[in-house]
Formats: sequence, structure tokens, C-alpha cells
Amino acid sequence: TQPGNPQQNAYVERYNRTVRYDWLTQNLFDSLEEVQHGATAWLWTYNNERPNMALF
Repeated sequence: TQPGNPQQNAYVERYNRTVRYDWLTQNLFDSLEEVQHGATAWLWTYNNERPNMALF
């Protein structure tokens, strides 16, 4: 895909936006270990507990 053209990769761009708004803007981290633990926990929640918006 070409840089700066989100239409070519809409699913990835939407996921990146979700990560940015739902996780990164809600947390402050003091270490890389906190980032890794937080990312793992958030990803599990995203894949297992978060409602699938396509079903609504």
C-alpha cells in the first residue's frame, strides 16, 4: 500500500485508530514492561470481551 492512503488498507487503519483512542490515550506508562503488559491485556479484551460492533 502507498503511504498516506488509508483507503487502500481501511481495516488496518481502523484498528490503529481503535488502539490509539481506546488504549494509548487512556494510559500513561513508566516502563516498557508496563507497555507490554498493558498491550497484552488490552488485546485480549479487544478480541474476547469487547462486543463485535458488526453484530449491532
